Amino acid sequence: MITGLDHIVVLVRDIGAAKAAYQTLLGRSPAWQNSGEGADRVLFTLDNMTIELMAPNGFSVTADRMRALLDDQEGVLASLCFRVADMGKMHRRLERVALKPDPVAEVESTDSESDAVLHWKRTRAATELTRGVRMFFLELADERPKSVATDIAPIDGLDHVVITTEDSERAAALYGARLGLDLALDRSHQDWGQLMFFRCGDLIVEVVRRPVAGGDAARDRLWGLSWRVADIDATRARLIAAGLDVTEVRNGRKPGTRIMTVRNGTCGIQTVLLERSPKPVE
Repeated sequence: MITGLDHIVVLVRDIGAAKAAYQTLLGRSPAWQNSGEGADRVLFTLDNMTIELMAPNGFSVTADRMRALLDDQEGVLASLCFRVADMGKMHRRLERVALKPDPVAEVESTDSESDAVLHWKRTRAATELTRGVRMFFLELADERPKSVATDIAPIDGLDHVVITTEDSERAAALYGARLGLDLALDRSHQDWGQLMFFRCGDLIVEVVRRPVAGGDAARDRLWGLSWRVADIDATRARLIAAGLDVTEVRNGRKPGTRIMTVRNGTCGIQTVLLERSPKPVE
């Protein structure tokens, strides 16, 4: 039913500052911008998904709710929106697996720069039944325009979104059995806990249970993003030149990967960049 991750919503306090920060981080221009329903929005569309920056605008129930979720933070990962091929079938599945979806809504958005219009169908699962992670499901009528590269060594796409959990069995049941994502890896280690990788299009939903106690066993949390780059050394040099604080490049846990952490310029979102070694030609 789910064909990929359509977009991730990041709530931010200042839409202008967030737009500038992600133009620098991604090395790309926004693909879509609009305002309405208590929010300003800037979207960056990459090869395999979109990141939507959203800031409260004015004083309404929606804007006040966003301010409460931000709670003085610069930014927070707010929700996942999965792409589906057939909204009617997805809605029926969500009902069958007791996720209590909202009625399907027909949505329209107009880009403030080009006046282009997009249409889609959308529903949302009940957040209390998705372990505290807000989840939307969307069927787009037409593809969004892509974000154009504005600098060397831009970010190409998302490699994985990280979700932390205190109950890996219930999280596995949600993402695997109920949502129908393919469990590609389930591995445990005494130092870093349990990792589960669920395939979602050509990226991964990574669910992590860390070896520490004290979390909420009933609620998972959107924790961070790992972006895919073609040349991590070139991207690192670009970000340093732009004034960002980044770590040295190191080998990733997965063989054939190199990673680095971006410490600022992400609106407070935990951010890693990842380079995959080319697969050998057989």
